[in-house]
Amino acid sequence: MTERMTGGEALARSVLAHGVDTVFGLPGGQTYGLFDALAQHERPVEVINSRHEQGVAYMALGYAASTGRPGVFSVVPGPGVLNAGSALVTAYATNSRVLCLAGQVPSQHIDQGWGMLHEIHDQLGILRRLTKWAERIPSGGDAPEMVAEAFRQLHTGRALPVALEMSPDVMEGDCEVALLEPASSYEMSAPDPDAVKEAARILGSARNPIIIAGGGALDAGAELKRVAEMLQAPVAANFNAKGVVDERHYLGINLPAAHALWADADAVLAVGTRFTEPELEWGLDDGLPVVRLEADDSAFDRGRAPPVAGGAGAGAGLTDLADSLEGVNRKRESRKKELLGLKRRFQKDFERNNAPQLAVLNVVRDELPEDGFLVDEVTQMAYTSWFAFPSYRARHYISSNFQGNLGYGYPTALGVQAAHRGRKVVAFAGDGGFLYAGAEMATAKRHGLNVVVIVFSNDGYGNVRRDQAQRYSGRVFASGLTNPDFKAMAESFGLEAWRARTPEELRKALREALKADAPGLIEMPVSEMPSPWPYILLPRVR
Repeated sequence: MTERMTGGEALARSVLAHGVDTVFGLPGGQTYGLFDALAQHERPVEVINSRHEQGVAYMALGYAASTGRPGVFSVVPGPGVLNAGSALVTAYATNSRVLCLAGQVPSQHIDQGWGMLHEIHDQLGILRRLTKWAERIPSGGDAPEMVAEAFRQLHTGRALPVALEMSPDVMEGDCEVALLEPASSYEMSAPDPDAVKEAARILGSARNPIIIAGGGALDAGAELKRVAEMLQAPVAANFNAKGVVDERHYLGINLPAAHALWADADAVLAVGTRFTEPELEWGLDDGLPVVRLEADDSAFDRGRAPPVAGGAGAGAGLTDLADSLEGVNRKRESRKKELLGLKRRFQKDFERNNAPQLAVLNVVRDELPEDGFLVDEVTQMAYTSWFAFPSYRARHYISSNFQGNLGYGYPTALGVQAAHRGRKVVAFAGDGGFLYAGAEMATAKRHGLNVVVIVFSNDGYGNVRRDQAQRYSGRVFASGLTNPDFKAMAESFGLEAWRARTPEELRKALREALKADAPGLIEMPVSEMPSPWPYILLPRVR
């Protein structure tokens, strides 16, 4: 059965039919038809606007990264799409299900070079390079099927961003549309039974197995823990998967601790990870068989081909692996005493060698509830948090992964808060990165997004400045900054604001900020900190 409606209504109704309850977006001339349809939809949908396209795109990323569900944003074509680009590549890096709904110029003028408003050449090609899949919706009648395919792409294979674009004439024009019911489930590749048996044989016979987990394991924490306990294998999560095994559990270790165990490991299970640090930095040899569980088969084209490559989702692969281990797993003593001792040793090392950062991180961990979220940023504090901030739950520590982009943290945290009203969300930012997106304080105030951002200010791009001084005989250049009064700036936006100069003052301010249940900012002036990089760039050991 068909109904007559605009293309914008067909797009809106098709997207919302897939359970979307929040759309982040900046309306513009080419997308009015979509936003009008959202405003008139029979089921209320929250539309959160921002002060910059990067803001809505990062908010969609925060929504997706913290829930595992699709985060949806809409921007105008051309500059709007390009402004959103940094968030799209970050969604790609973090395996996040983000859907970009982009406007276009009128259909007859696409790629014609007439200089239409917001026109750029080959926008669809650009989107295809930033996402897993991108298409143009040529008519309103095509919207239901193309939206269904977008959601299929989001939920099958590796979780990555996708995009759809629609021209304003299509959005505004009427046509007959046959709406579709969304799929009730999506099929993933089944694990290869022979590969699983071989994986079980390798891992089950190992004396010192170790597990490396990445973002592809985020929704398979229970299955991962079951396998880890069967193998007595410590689980080291990269910073995109912190908390996939509670770091209070003796098997939940950080990457420096995993590096310390690497030379003696005799088998590796890599789950949902590019496996970059172990393969390119720590070293592999013929005495270290690698079993990889990865939804993206193309990952096996990089680096050394593993002995077993199961192209399946982490949950299904780990379940089958655990079942296969039942009959072939060797008996091992508990490694609880050994691993707890290792973790204590590294904690003492961190507190000795990175004392200023640890004093702050310990305060944040103490004050942030167990179900609260921390969103990092490219700062000295965040670098240290990768290995020294214990995370208790998957998707509660949100990172930009290998993109490492300034300006990411605060708007991403706003998206996390939009998805988790009533939960506590803390964002880290440096004085350099915060002003990339500081105007989003207005967004926080307008939409009641009660994030508390801690701005570490040192009047410069601190990591750059230290690198320059170390590499160029003390010379530093283009890395100094002139800052506003961040506390006064936040107050001018209507936020609660504090200034904390010591960890004790930070504890008091953060406690008050989290209790206030309102958007807040804490400025914390800091001096140069000890480098965290010796715990991140770890040497080859085999």
